[in-house]
Amino acid sequence: MKKAYQITEEGKLELEKELEELKGRRGDIAEKIASARDFGDLSENAEYDAAREEQGLVETRIAEIEDILQNASIIHATKSSTVGLGSKVELKTGKKTVIYAVVGPVEADPLEGKISNESPIGTQLMGKKVGDSATISTPKGETTYEIVRIS
Repeated sequence: MKKAYQITEEGKLELEKELEELKGRRGDIAEKIASARDFGDLSENAEYDAAREEQGLVETRIAEIEDILQNASIIHATKSSTVGLGSKVELKTGKKTVIYAVVGPVEADPLEGKISNESPIGTQLMGKKVGDSATISTPKGETTYEIVRIS
């Protein structure tokens, strides 16, 4: 059974852009391989090995992105009083306020404020309402967040 990926429209566009960039690198990598072959014995040719490794990484990522895009279902953010996929959630802990977008695991990037619905904080937030609190266990201990706003 194929895995279904849940992504936002923005995430789909980012993946499509990355896919085009990776496909554009194929020609450069082929040139590197051809050039490295000219150096002679392939068994001791570091340039050839590096170019082949780069080719493998690029082709693997291309296949991964194509699989995600073929099996993706688009998350449509809806106005809701509870946290769900596609929600933007403003959380407060003490004096600190953070805003996260709840997305599927494919798009998750905590440094950019995108958390997966499958992450520890994401699972604790799902289904909660404004005013509810969620306690998350982190390596630094437990942190309690209060939901200030959902959009």
